[in-house]
Amino acid sequence: MERTDKIYVAGHSGLAGSALVRRLRAAGHENLLLRTHADLELADAVAVRRFFEAERPRHVLLAAAKVGGILANDTLPAELIRENLAIQTNVIHEAWRAGVTRLLFLGSSCIYPRECPQPMKEEHLLTGPLEPTNRPYALAKIAGIEMCSAYNRQYGTQFLAVMPTNLYGPGDNYDLRTSHVLPALIRKAHEAKARGDEALVVWGTGKPRREFLYSDDMADACVALLRLDDAKYNATIGTYPPLINIGPGSDLAISELAELVARIVGFKGGLHFDTAKPDGTPRKLLDVSRVVRLGWAPRVNVEAGIALAYRDFLERREVQTAA
Repeated sequence: MERTDKIYVAGHSGLAGSALVRRLRAAGHENLLLRTHADLELADAVAVRRFFEAERPRHVLLAAAKVGGILANDTLPAELIRENLAIQTNVIHEAWRAGVTRLLFLGSSCIYPRECPQPMKEEHLLTGPLEPTNRPYALAKIAGIEMCSAYNRQYGTQFLAVMPTNLYGPGDNYDLRTSHVLPALIRKAHEAKARGDEALVVWGTGKPRREFLYSDDMADACVALLRLDDAKYNATIGTYPPLINIGPGSDLAISELAELVARIVGFKGGLHFDTAKPDGTPRKLLDVSRVVRLGWAPRVNVEAGIALAYRDFLERREVQTAA
């Protein structure tokens, strides 16, 4: 990948996409194609075709997606499967038609079975039933992986599916209706502190374990994958599925996460676990040995990352208040 290459970052304003843009620009890549949702509706096949025919990017980073936490997965399953299938189908197909050299399709660790062996290896895909609470979203992402594989087999493309673990960082979503667990806890802890609450309410039992990756570390891994020489890159996509995990390789219980967030935010009360709410998958720890062998490692640990995320939350809240 040359610095002058035209690179399309789909979903550039989101958590993952904005981190990719920061990383690419820091590495000297300025020939970036960026389109807002208002500029380009990725669920519109005709609009996507016109965009690729006009712009002809050399590389594509597909970070655009309809996402949400356990509440959104429970209440918006039709939107999650419909919109994600449409977005990825249109972008992957038109990337092939336009002769894109390399494409990275960003997925999620929820693609793996609910009772998957830990840590979860790439070859564990489709080896057992999915977690029911996020099955529609997971199936959409699995379809995207299979689409990358099918196009590679039939058309000789170089499309790679990248599965990051739970991301957090600058530009995260703090809407309690649609956010994931970590940004939701940051907001809830901040507001509980401001109200002087005695307890911070946490969904579920607190027993499930999760791993968290700072978004800029994810972006470092993606750019490193795009910059692999042909031999290493083709070896990475040459296995089935053409899939690679990205994560820190360590996790913590939701109860431990809540305690850490409360300490960083400065909330002095206790924790109350609402066991009427679902836990989701018991554990989702990724095996990241493949990406580590390629020379990548995360740089931001979870404690430092949460502090950075909380600072971003406060700065964005100040801007919203001033507006």
